[in-house]
Amino acid sequence: MKKSISLLVQMCLMLACAPIFGQAKPAADDKRQLSDTITQMDTKTFAAFNKHDLDGLMAIFTPDLEFYHDKGGLTNYDQTRDGFRTMFANMPDIRRNLVGSVEVYPIKDFGAIEVGTHRFCHKENGTDDCGEFPFVMIWKKDGETWKISRVVSYGH
Repeated sequence: MKKSISLLVQMCLMLACAPIFGQAKPAADDKRQLSDTITQMDTKTFAAFNKHDLDGLMAIFTPDLEFYHDKGGLTNYDQTRDGFRTMFANMPDIRRNLVGSVEVYPIKDFGAIEVGTHRFCHKENGTDDCGEFPFVMIWKKDGETWKISRVVSYGH
């Protein structure tokens, strides 16, 4: 009899908690989907960078962009565009690759945080000049569109 009551209580607790446990899977699925989306957007961003497609690259940034660079300071959208234009002219072979994977965290009612490390390489006096640097990007979601609104690039 005690076993039956205990089993009955366990079943009731499981049923009462089912809605709570049922929500854990979609949350994990949502996080994986967000991570996949941001990773795809990162790939798209730096495909444009590696092609030196200035217009395509800048289309991924919000007009109110704030780009924080430990050596270059704070730049807005227009200044960042000018900086990329100069970089592409001065280093026509510069490329960016992601090192490992990124971490992605949701920002409630706004978008996502992307944290990672990237590697930039270009030729300097005939030899590869490469460096790996950490970055943080704040992605803003507007409808179904994702754009970068803030960048923090440091460790240079």
